[in-house]
Amino acid sequence: MSAVIAALRAAGCVFAEDEAELLLATARTPGDLAAMVERRVAGHPLEHVLGWAEFGGLRVSVDPGVFVPRRRTEFLLGEAIALGRRAAERAIRAGRRAVVVDLCCGSGAVGAALAGALGRVPGTPGGPAGAPGDVPGGVLGDAPGCAPSRVELHAADIEPAAVRCARRNVAAAGGQVYQGDLFAPLPDRLRGRIDVLTANVPYVPTEEVGLLPPEAREFEPLVALDGGADGLDVLRRVTAAAPRWLAPGGHLLVETGERQAAQAVETFRRSGLRPRVAVSDELWATVVIGTLPPGQAGSGPRPGIR
Repeated sequence: MSAVIAALRAAGCVFAEDEAELLLATARTPGDLAAMVERRVAGHPLEHVLGWAEFGGLRVSVDPGVFVPRRRTEFLLGEAIALGRRAAERAIRAGRRAVVVDLCCGSGAVGAALAGALGRVPGTPGGPAGAPGDVPGGVLGDAPGCAPSRVELHAADIEPAAVRCARRNVAAAGGQVYQGDLFAPLPDRLRGRIDVLTANVPYVPTEEVGLLPPEAREFEPLVALDGGADGLDVLRRVTAAAPRWLAPGGHLLVETGERQAAQAVETFRRSGLRPRVAVSDELWATVVIGTLPPGQAGSGPRPGIR
């Protein structure tokens, strides 16, 4: 243990003791441990070395080359849960399942955690006991009281490695994952039916990607980080097409930077969504939420913009 801590500390790991405990608990053999320490010392993200990350109270698989879910994104998750619970209640009264879609899904952590929370029946073991925005607890695919039939979950990403990883995580939540560019791979039958649409889009301006920590810029896919000249290229594309996919009263939630929020809000408004901004000072997180007014269901950009 002490040798592992010393190696990690020498490599600049701030939480060397905590990381050493995780590595020791995960390694199956001394050889595994040595290889894991070597990778971590070389700068690989801890989550890639372990093969998993804690997110929203769940342990989700995270493969090498896949975007690592950030703790600040748990704020987006909490906002989505609050909106999703109300949507799920309306769906149940209408005799259907709530439809949840996770775009730019990466490992599928957001969609899996959201579906798990919405699938739980209040009052049962493992069901939601706190405030509407509480993040769920439990282990992915292993939570008592889970009722996947309450939620129809879909996720998509353009990166093949992310799709392979997400399929394991999302399958445990009863969902499906597609490979392709944003909405393009989704089944057409979802148009006008999505109750909650989350999109953890890249929002780092191109010129600032080089300022990211080496763990991110060297070991995570550039497509998951680079948001274009002002960081909003992908957000604009998602927002432009969202009204064609959202159900009446459906919600789009996108994480962005604090300084980009005002421009993102205007982008939402121009697309026909009613925007608002939610901020967590604790997590340094900013989420823009857009709701499709019932009278605008099925509206959106001209054909050809997916």
